[in-house]
Amino acid sequence: MSNDTVVSLAAPALVPDPLTELLRSGARRLVEAAVRAEFEEHLSAFGHEKLPDGRQRVVRNGRLPERKILTGLGEVDVRVPKARSRSGSPEPFRSSVAPPYVRRCASLDAAIPWLYLHGVSTGQMRQAVGALVGERAARGLSANVVSRLKRSWDQEYQQWRRRRLDDEWVYLWADGLYSGLRGEGERLCVLVIIGVNTRGEKHFLAIEDGVRESTQSWREVLLAMKQRGFTRPAKLAVGDGAMGFWAALSEVFPSTRPQRCWVHKTGNVLNYLPKSGQAKARQGLHEIWGAETRAKAERAFDQWLERYHDKYPKAAACLARDRDELLAFYDFPAAHWTHLRTTNVIESAFATIRHRSSRAKGCVTRQAMLSMVYKMGRCAEKSWRRLRGFRHLAKVIEGVPFNDGIEVIEDRRAAA
Repeated sequence: MSNDTVVSLAAPALVPDPLTELLRSGARRLVEAAVRAEFEEHLSAFGHEKLPDGRQRVVRNGRLPERKILTGLGEVDVRVPKARSRSGSPEPFRSSVAPPYVRRCASLDAAIPWLYLHGVSTGQMRQAVGALVGERAARGLSANVVSRLKRSWDQEYQQWRRRRLDDEWVYLWADGLYSGLRGEGERLCVLVIIGVNTRGEKHFLAIEDGVRESTQSWREVLLAMKQRGFTRPAKLAVGDGAMGFWAALSEVFPSTRPQRCWVHKTGNVLNYLPKSGQAKARQGLHEIWGAETRAKAERAFDQWLERYHDKYPKAAACLARDRDELLAFYDFPAAHWTHLRTTNVIESAFATIRHRSSRAKGCVTRQAMLSMVYKMGRCAEKSWRRLRGFRHLAKVIEGVPFNDGIEVIEDRRAAA
């Protein structure tokens, strides 16, 4: 019997697509029209300025050399006109559509970290992008280009982590993300805090490296936020059972109320039960946090503890010790309950980080890990919607009381 022969298959050649070529030519005309409109506006701004002999002071002066910009449709040829001042003072024209030295559109730069975090290595990036925009268009996207782009992420991250936090923040979500990647001999952990302001906009406030989820690491994160302008404590902070965060929060912002994440708590409680009984126990936990009022939730809480205390005392103790922190959301607007019961806002944003870590091999530096997490997080932040019921946030800041999610309106006549 003959030996098997291993045959290497080349990547399939991309067939020219008439529709793509048509779209690309249309994009080229749109870019030319937009740049021409910008240039005409630039000239009209100096239209009233004339020389003593009556001639216009700022006039056309040919065009810059043609250059190619890589877009989602492939390469688009761009020629930007130039302006010249007859009086000697320079009046350069800078296009916002095709800025100087730009070779790739911003959406493509955002796609590169997305591809990287989804398992496409630096050496394979050119092939991956070539499949999207054409091999010819992606020929300049070498491994060195991708490496330089990754280094620029670190510079962006360093500037971002020093920005001011002078806005007023109502709620916080905190979690520690273990990537699975290893650097410097231990598993990497990233401490993340997301906040929502009075307009209902969610933003990353901190993405920092930590030694696991220790109190000292979280304390450093919170103190750094305080130095950057986060001086008014949030009304509520949502997190899992990591004791380090809650200990640090009670020191730095003692007036912020804690709210335990129900998803993490459910997982912790069910770990003490056999698999055969987890479905029924989970339904009982759902009846607690899904209750319409705190009174109904308290009754469901007592019933669950009574049902499982004797057979599974560890599960009952795990649930009972965080009772107040699990039900804190009832003192806030009902429209916010969906957001306040879990830390899913963080988990969903960084689900791809864990997927990327399962595809990567070897070690990475801590700084490279942080810059990747920052870039992916910022991309996810752009798709976030405002908090449901954001109009109630101003009342929460003012200290208006809420009972079972409904605003408490005092009867002024009775008070009088």
